[in-house]
Amino acid sequence: MISTMCRVLLLSFFFLSQSSTFAGKTLETIKKRGNLTCGVSTGLPGFSSPDSKGNWKGLDIDFCKALSVALFGNESRVKYVSLNAQQRFTALQSGEIDVLSRNTTNTLSRDTSTGLNFTYPIYFDGQAFMVKKASGVKSAKDLSGASVCTQQGTTTELNMADYFRANRMKLRPVVFESNDEGVQAFVKGRCDVLTNDASGLAAERSKFKKPEDYIILPEIISKEPLAPAVRHGDDEWYDIVKWTVFALINAEELGINSKNIDTFKRSKDPRVKRFLGKSPGVGKSIGLDEKWIFNIISKVGNYGEIFERNVGSQTPLKLKRGLNDLWTKGGLLYSPPFK
Repeated sequence: MISTMCRVLLLSFFFLSQSSTFAGKTLETIKKRGNLTCGVSTGLPGFSSPDSKGNWKGLDIDFCKALSVALFGNESRVKYVSLNAQQRFTALQSGEIDVLSRNTTNTLSRDTSTGLNFTYPIYFDGQAFMVKKASGVKSAKDLSGASVCTQQGTTTELNMADYFRANRMKLRPVVFESNDEGVQAFVKGRCDVLTNDASGLAAERSKFKKPEDYIILPEIISKEPLAPAVRHGDDEWYDIVKWTVFALINAEELGINSKNIDTFKRSKDPRVKRFLGKSPGVGKSIGLDEKWIFNIISKVGNYGEIFERNVGSQTPLKLKRGLNDLWTKGGLLYSPPFK
């Protein structure tokens, strides 16, 4: 029998050796292939899910489209690979996908021991609990003794246990391999509570026959910065993915969106000229066309547009910007300068 420690060391060696195989070659491989492979969730409304015609839509999907535009000037040069929580890291480590854009939390252990690098978060989230309104429960502090459905192999499972232990409450976990199994168990009454990221709960509730019969409790029990991830060892590709996130944020801060971007062609503001590629620099420094940002905003939009059309107040999820607003408006979104 191989000890647990040996298994961990063997897996770590495998993942690191696999990462080194692809180090420094990602962009070259993508261009030769002619498309980007993007790892996404198996179906989370507002973030990544196929519509009735099989077209993928969502906040995570739009980020993949933005990367495709940056690389090819075309938002459709993307192959979406549907992955569950157990598959997602292995798919990236092995080179099956180029980037993971799948509501995945950046944690110390994931960022240091899996052979992956997380970029800047594209959604700041936190774990919450959902109950049936008929239960009469108003606070997570009233959940002692409740059975709670959750997904195996996620930060959600550990956060739930930590919260109940810290508050000296009795927990009856009901753990499932897939998120869908947990959701269905909750709907059918096999557990009293469903826990996940607050955005994930809102997404699942939007699919219920009667969403109004369910409430998300007010307590947020964790920090869940959801960020795209790439493999260790390829700084060029890491920079492209990271600065694509920043480009979406900075465009909103400058007031540039898909509808008004053409009016900024005449701008005399040196920040705008540099940002949109009228003054050279932002393309050459990252190995892309000088108009890569102009093309992204024209075809996909800025961060605010992406947020509102996928998860905002006019969507079934009805999420507020909150932490996902610009730093100038009390949120956490902040881009380094493009210069």
